[in-house]
Order: sequence, then C-alpha cells, then structure tokens
Amino acid sequence: MNIHIYKKSGLFFGLSTLIPWVLWFIAGYISHIETRSKAPQLWSSIVAFLGLLAPVIITLFLAKGNKQMVHDLKKRFFNFKGINSVYIILTIILMPFSILIAQAVSLLFGYSIEQFQLANSFSFTSGVFPVWFMLIIAPLLEELAWHSYGTDSLRSRHNLLKTSILFALFWGIWHLPLASINNYYHSNLVEEGWIYSLNFIVSLFPFVIIMNWIYYKANRNIILPILFHIAAGFFNEIFATHPMSKVIQTCLLIVFALYIILNDKAFFFNQTNNIS
Repeated sequence: MNIHIYKKSGLFFGLSTLIPWVLWFIAGYISHIETRSKAPQLWSSIVAFLGLLAPVIITLFLAKGNKQMVHDLKKRFFNFKGINSVYIILTIILMPFSILIAQAVSLLFGYSIEQFQLANSFSFTSGVFPVWFMLIIAPLLEELAWHSYGTDSLRSRHNLLKTSILFALFWGIWHLPLASINNYYHSNLVEEGWIYSLNFIVSLFPFVIIMNWIYYKANRNIILPILFHIAAGFFNEIFATHPMSKVIQTCLLIVFALYIILNDKAFFFNQTNNIS
C-alpha cells in the first residue's frame, strides 16, 4: 500500500486542531460557571467529548468515497500476521515498566516508597464521565484518528523521525485548551507547577517516536498504538506516583528513543513512501 493516498495532511491537522480547540475552550468556560446545578458539568463534559471525537469524524470524512483507503483502514485493524512478537510485548510492558523504574530511581532522590502503592483515587476528574472510562476511550479515539490518517499523511512526505517530531509538536499544541477545563488532568498539571506542564509536552516527543517505531515495525497495525497509549495513561494513574517520577520517566523514554534511533538509523532517516 502506497501511503500517498493519505495526502491531505494540511486539511486533517488544520480541522483536527481548530474544531477541538473551539469546543474545548467552550467546555473550559462552561466548567468554571459556579452554580449548585450539575448542568455546567454535564454540558462541559459533553462539549469536551465532542472535541475528542472530532478527529475521528474528520478521518471518516476524508476516507469517504475512497475505496482504496477504506480497504486499507479495515485491513490494518486485523493485520497481526507476520508481526514480530517483540513489538507486541513492548506495546504491553514498556510504559508500565518505565514508570516503575522511574519510581525506583526517584527513591535515590528521597521520594517516598509509598509511590508503589495503588492510588486511592485518580489525580484528576473528567466531568460526568468516570476517569477509568476516559483512560480507555480517549486513547482509543485519538489513535483511531492519529494512526488511521494523521501519521501516515505526514509519513508520505517525511522520514519517520521528522514525522514523529512534527506530530509530537502538533499533539502538544492540540492538548493546550484542555488546561482551561476545570479539574481536568492538564489543568491540574498547570496548578502543580510549570515543570510538570513542561514535562508533559517534552514527554510527547519520545512517546511518539517509540509509538511510531512500533506502529511501522508492526506493519501499520492500528491496535498496537491504541494499546500502547492506553497502557501509558492507565499505569501512570494506577500507582501513587509522585509527579517528579513522571519527569524521570520522560528521561528514561528519551534514552530509549535515542537508542532505537541510533540502532536503526535507516528506518528513521530513509525517505520511503512505499510502506506496506
């Protein structure tokens, strides 16, 4: 399959930024309305969810009427044949392993061993939706858009490293309005301090590089990025992790990302559009 069929990257990323941004700033405004009624929370949650759903709808719109693209999208949900088991294992264990190692390293700097306990509650709320639900549905909806159309549309023009860097930059910008929604994960990061907000943005770069490496090594299988993303969010919430341990985790991911880049330079730097 020549990924040149995914050619409307400007339209995809433009709409996938504009529409969620408008909806999320509206949701942020609604979330700060003070009233005894639960209506603002309900409407804020609904509007925010629509912003999350928008890139998937945009993908469906761009694929409509293109039989070649529809066939390719369907095929990539079920193409587990021929995938090296190493990439499946990394998809499942890399993110939980990295946060556990980061917490262990943090002990050397005086942080509490209680981080290894299961958290009593989640570090954020998600309006009327249960947090556990959002930890599953948000990565699912995002990757249904990012790895069905967005990533390939960039990869059709750039090598894998540049594709990943460009996407991580977009993804960081894409998340910014979420900080306006009361008590959401990103607004809580802002309140915790600039270093943790900055860490979230920086962490996207090694995260995307690793996820895209797995994605293309696994023949563009869409399920693996979804599972990788879910594992990242879930295991960063399941433990009583100190925010500084997430900074350490980012450092570990950077080291691993640099390792796979240097170990497989041709895969990251060669420009090839004829990807199966």
